[in-house]
Amino acid sequence: MTEKYPTYDQIRDVHQELADMKLEYWINHDLFSFQWWLLVILLIVPWMIWWRYVDKNRISQILLYGSLLMVLVMMMDDLGVEAHLWSYQLFTMMPRLISIDQGIIIILHMFLYQYFSKWKKFIIANTVMAIIFTFVFEPIVVWLDIYRIENWHYIYSLPLYILKAALIKWLVDEVILRRQINSKTKAL
Repeated sequence: MTEKYPTYDQIRDVHQELADMKLEYWINHDLFSFQWWLLVILLIVPWMIWWRYVDKNRISQILLYGSLLMVLVMMMDDLGVEAHLWSYQLFTMMPRLISIDQGIIIILHMFLYQYFSKWKKFIIANTVMAIIFTFVFEPIVVWLDIYRIENWHYIYSLPLYILKAALIKWLVDEVILRRQINSKTKAL
């Protein structure tokens, strides 16, 4: 008994058809809408503010933290979209919401990493930010028809905001700490 399943070419054709539909929808519905402009602002302005206030003496460490966090956030976002936990009403030409994932979320996390280097204060600050993002920011982007919750509840986001920030802080601090220890050892 042979099972019938789609071929690679069929999947590619459906994917292309979906991409064409998204592009047409984006051009005719999303491009230059209020939400589109808001997302452009949320991508550009936070980076401008960050550049103005980032500690230039620690910029490599802060950028490492932000970059690793960005990769993790994008992976989690892709998994959530693919698993139909959430989706985006406002189609972008990318599979995720870049303005949020690589803009405001990352910038705020980098500021918290910069200003709260001690673990206790870092966790408290990230918990406050997580509460605000979970119960204020997410409902606002749902209300603005940018984000749609499908098989997800806001409360599920709360521990993820905290855990991802803590995981990346631990990783970066371990890498930086080990590099500093190795440098001091070689100097002796």
